[in-house]
Amino acid sequence: MTAPIPKDIPELPAIPGIPAPVPFLVPATAVVAPVRRPLAATFRILVALTAATGVAIDLILGDPLRVLSYFTVQSSLLVAVVFIASAGRAWTARRPLPGVVTGGTLLYISITGLVYHLILANESSVFSMTGDAAPPTGWQAVANHLLHTVTPIAAAVDWLLLTRPAPLALRHAATWLLYPLAYLVFSLARGAMVSPGSPARYLYPFLDVDRHGYPGVLANALLLGLAFYALALLLVTLDHLRPDPVRRRSRHPETGFRLQPPVG
Repeated sequence: MTAPIPKDIPELPAIPGIPAPVPFLVPATAVVAPVRRPLAATFRILVALTAATGVAIDLILGDPLRVLSYFTVQSSLLVAVVFIASAGRAWTARRPLPGVVTGGTLLYISITGLVYHLILANESSVFSMTGDAAPPTGWQAVANHLLHTVTPIAAAVDWLLLTRPAPLALRHAATWLLYPLAYLVFSLARGAMVSPGSPARYLYPFLDVDRHGYPGVLANALLLGLAFYALALLLVTLDHLRPDPVRRRSRHPETGFRLQPPVG
């Protein structure tokens, strides 16, 4: 007969000269069952196709070099690339893209939609473009609607309903402004290289050096930059406050443990 094993076994003292064992940390991906998200993947593919379709129509109808110079087109192409990558990760149950990437993409396409509807297409705005040319019709109107309305709304819906909070950090808000700053430099350099008097020398009226001069353009850019930074801070704040839209627990078929599936 063997002696009963005591319930409480005292810890042995550390042996001099031997380092203490390092705690073993198991990554969450090792214990969380991978879950495919076909609904999210399908929706993101549709958003990417919407953005790509709008860009393709603009490229067919206009000068490709000029079309690709617009912030609208560049941000829409970014949406198409990021959403295709996100769709692939959701379909194959891989780790989602970093929040700084998805959040920045949402910020840029939101800027596209807000600037268009509040400034460029607003008749009461000092930078309104409604009086410069006739309203777009036909396929041009379709592309305009896809790029400035449908894509920004769809990207916001994906972020609110299908994307888990990162969470984002305040430093990301400042990092995201590097692209608008780079676009400002690009737009001014492009305008300086285009012959004076050429149509669409400056693609946006608030960046028109011929009309406002460099001091006026830089003042406009500063005001818009502050507005963009405020919008970025709002996204970071909402990312911390909004509930997790995809938080569901599933029971592992073998162990019965309730596991938290990853989001894509």
